[in-house]
Amino acid sequence: MRRKAIIVLAITFMVTTMVTAFSYLYISQILRQRINNAYESASRLTQQLAYFAENDLPDLSSTRVDTDDPAAVRRALAEYLPMDTNLLNNLESEVALWPYVYDASVLDTNGKALLHTNPQLVGKEIAPRPDFHAVTSARFREQLRLVYSPSAVYDVSFPLQLNGSPFGTIHIGVSTVFLQSEITPKLLHAVYFSIASIFLSLLLAAGLSNIALGPLKEISRNLDSMSLGAPEAFSGNESEHDEFGLVSLKIANLGRQMRDSREIFSALKDNVDQLMSTLQDGLMLFTRDSRVVLVSAPVERFLGRPRSDLLGRTANEIFSRDSHLGALVLEAFERKRPLQQRELTSATGTRVQVSLDFVQEKSTQIGALLVMRDAESVRRIGDEIETSRRLSASGRVTGGVAHEVKNPINAIVLHLQLLQNKLAQLDPDTRRHMDIIGSEIHRLDRVVQTLLDFMRARELHLVEVDFRRLLDDVALLAAPDAEQHGVVIDRVKWHEPLPVKVDTDFIKQALLNVVINGIQSMPNGGRLLISARREEDLVVAEVHDQGTGIPRDVQNKIFELYFTTKKDGNGIGLAQTYQILDWHFGSVDFESIEGEGTTFRFRLPVAVAASSIASEQGAIAHSNQL
Repeated sequence: MRRKAIIVLAITFMVTTMVTAFSYLYISQILRQRINNAYESASRLTQQLAYFAENDLPDLSSTRVDTDDPAAVRRALAEYLPMDTNLLNNLESEVALWPYVYDASVLDTNGKALLHTNPQLVGKEIAPRPDFHAVTSARFREQLRLVYSPSAVYDVSFPLQLNGSPFGTIHIGVSTVFLQSEITPKLLHAVYFSIASIFLSLLLAAGLSNIALGPLKEISRNLDSMSLGAPEAFSGNESEHDEFGLVSLKIANLGRQMRDSREIFSALKDNVDQLMSTLQDGLMLFTRDSRVVLVSAPVERFLGRPRSDLLGRTANEIFSRDSHLGALVLEAFERKRPLQQRELTSATGTRVQVSLDFVQEKSTQIGALLVMRDAESVRRIGDEIETSRRLSASGRVTGGVAHEVKNPINAIVLHLQLLQNKLAQLDPDTRRHMDIIGSEIHRLDRVVQTLLDFMRARELHLVEVDFRRLLDDVALLAAPDAEQHGVVIDRVKWHEPLPVKVDTDFIKQALLNVVINGIQSMPNGGRLLISARREEDLVVAEVHDQGTGIPRDVQNKIFELYFTTKKDGNGIGLAQTYQILDWHFGSVDFESIEGEGTTFRFRLPVAVAASSIASEQGAIAHSNQL
C-alpha cells in the first residue's frame, strides 16, 4: 500500500474513532438523562401523592378512634383511604399522565395495599419490587441491558407519616416496557445522528487528508519526471514560500543538478566507450570489490566472451583457476600484489601478454587495471619499427652516397662528351667504345637518380576516390604481365563504395608493385585474388597469390631497401610500397606460407579520416627518408 494511502487511512481512522467515542458518550448521556428524568418524575409523583394523602387524612380526635393507639389509627386509616375518592382519582390521573408509570399504590407498614390503581389488589399484600435506583446508578451498557431486557417493573417509593410516625408508603411502579417506548425514539435519533456524524467525519477526514497530502502526488510526479530526465520537473510557482513550494523548488534544483550530471556522465561514457572500442590493447577496469566496470573491445577476442557478459561481474566469476591466465589473475587479486607482464596462452588459444596493476588513492586501493596485449601484434609492431629503423638508416646512407656519386657522374659525362668530340676527329673507330662507356654512365646515372627520387620529399595530390576503381585500374595494368605468366586475376567486388582520399598515382604504384611480385612468384601460372572491404574506419585490401611463398628466414627483411630474392630485382619495389602507405597514414603487412602462397594486406583510412588529416596538414610533403 502506498504511503499516502496509509496516511489518509490513519487520519481517517483517528477522526472516525474520536467521533465514534463522542457518539458513544452522547448516546450514553441521552440514555442516562432519560432514565434520570423518569426517576425524578416518579419521585416527584410519589411526593405529590404523599402530600395529597397526608392532607386528605381526617381528624380522628373527634371520633371514637383512640388516637393514642397506633394500631387503632392504622385500622381507621385503612378503612378510610379506600373510600377517599379524591386520593384515588389523583392516583389514576397521575398514572394516566405519565407514560412509563405502570401503577401507583399506597401500602401500609405491612405491605398491604390501602389504595391501588388496580382495584383487585386493594387489601392484598404486594410483593416487593426492585428499586429503580439500581437502574439510575448502573453504567451505560448495564442500563441498556436492564431497560431492554425482558419486561420488569421497578419501584419508586416515598413514606407516609402521621403525627411523626410512619403509617404507610407511596409506591410508583416504573415499567421497562413503558420506559423503552419512551426512551427508544430518543436513542434512535441519537444513534442516527451519531452514524451520520461518523460517516460525515469519515468523508471529511478522507477528503481533507487527501487535500492536505495532495502535494505528495505532485512531488512524486516531479521526482518521476526528474528521474526520466525531463527538461523541467518543477511546474509550480517558485515564489511560493509554503512547505510544498520550498520542497518543490529544492526538487527542481536537485533535478537540474542531476540532469547536468547525467549529461556530463553520458558524454564521458560515450567518450570512454568510443575509446574502449578503438583500443588495440585489452583493458579491464575493476572496482574495489574486484567488479568489472570498463571493458575494451579486444578483451572479447582474448576471453571469448562478449563485453555485455563481462560488465558487472567479479574476477572470480570471469576467470577460472583451471586456466593459466585465470590462476595468475585470481592469485594476484587474492594477494593484492601487481602482476608483472607475463606471456601466456588465453582461453581462445591466442598468445597474450598480461599485466595487472592496482590503482591506489592516498595509500587506499580503489581498483585494479588488467592489460592484455596480443603477443603476435606486439612482435609485428616491433618488426615494423625495426623495418622502419633499417629503412631510415639505409635511406640516410643511400641518400648521402647517391648525392656524392651524382656530382662525379655529371663531371664524367661532361668530360666524356668533350673526349668523344676530340677522338672522333683523330680516330673514328674509337667512337663505338666511347658510346658504350656513355650508355653505362647514363645507366648508372639513372640508378642514382632513382635513389634520389626515392629519398626526395614528395608532394601528395590528394583526391577522394572509390578504392574499388583503383583496384580495377591496377588489375588492368597488370593484365599483360599476368597473361605472359599464365596467371588469372580475379576480383572480389565489395557491395558498397570504399571512399579514400589518396594520391592515386602513388597508390597505384604501391599496389602494382605487390601485384607484379605476386604474378612473378607463379612462373607456372595460377590464380591471383584481389579483394577489398571496409572494417569500421579503415579500407582493407588484400592481394593473394598462389606462388612459392616467402622463406621464413627473410620475411622480416622484405621491406628493407635493396633487399630482394629475385635475380633481376633491385629491392626497391616493396620498400617503396611500404613508404607510400606510410605517407597516406596507412600500413601494409603480409602472411606467407612456403609452397602455398602469400597474402599482402593494405590498410587505408576512409575518406572522412583522410579529409581530416589533409585539412590539418594541408599539402603534405613527406620528407621522412625511409
